[in-house]
Amino acid sequence: MTTYLLINILILLVPFILSFEKKVQFYKKIKAYFFSIFIVSTLFIFWDIFATYRGDWAFNSKYTIGLTFFGLPIEEILFFLSVPYSVIFIFETLNAYIEDYIFSIRKLTFLIISLIFFVFSFLVLGQNYTFILLLFISLSFFLMYLIKNNASYSQNYWLTIIISFIPFLIVNYFLTSIPIVTYNDAENFGIRLITIPIEDLGYSFSMISMWLLFYDLGKKKFLKDE
Repeated sequence: MTTYLLINILILLVPFILSFEKKVQFYKKIKAYFFSIFIVSTLFIFWDIFATYRGDWAFNSKYTIGLTFFGLPIEEILFFLSVPYSVIFIFETLNAYIEDYIFSIRKLTFLIISLIFFVFSFLVLGQNYTFILLLFISLSFFLMYLIKNNASYSQNYWLTIIISFIPFLIVNYFLTSIPIVTYNDAENFGIRLITIPIEDLGYSFSMISMWLLFYDLGKKKFLKDE
């Protein structure tokens, strides 16, 4: 078993086992999970393929089994399945055990934040990773603005994002310190949090926020259909 595959299994193991817990019952919402990853993980996989091709980052074949998909190790593809499962599980656990609070946020706020990140992205055109990342963060806030009655008004939505940063930092530390993933600092700010590029914090935010937005959208759709 490769190191990267083992990391994927460890990410998924506990959330999968606890998905059958009586109060959470995450397994009953699996359609919404697949709806979310079909949209969001597919989008990020395309970015991953493009970034790997350009040399923004690379994968150490020493820690993968050698099977690739358009230049991505199969373990990297699995990462876009295991991580959202764990993130969405946290969201459902919070919903099951913590009374949610709906914030009163003006819809226009999300659009303004989106525009700020969009404009700022063009100030770093020479740094490919940073440029695309800022566009994706802009897209995240634009979706919060665009989708009606979405989860971003929820306390548990933001708590999930905050809590998810803890395992994210742990997992990303191993990925970048072993290293399984290496980065081309010419394509980012070159600032590291220990071994983690500072951009990865924004990468995590944009992924998690979009996974949750589309999961919530899918859950409403499928529950309504049932």
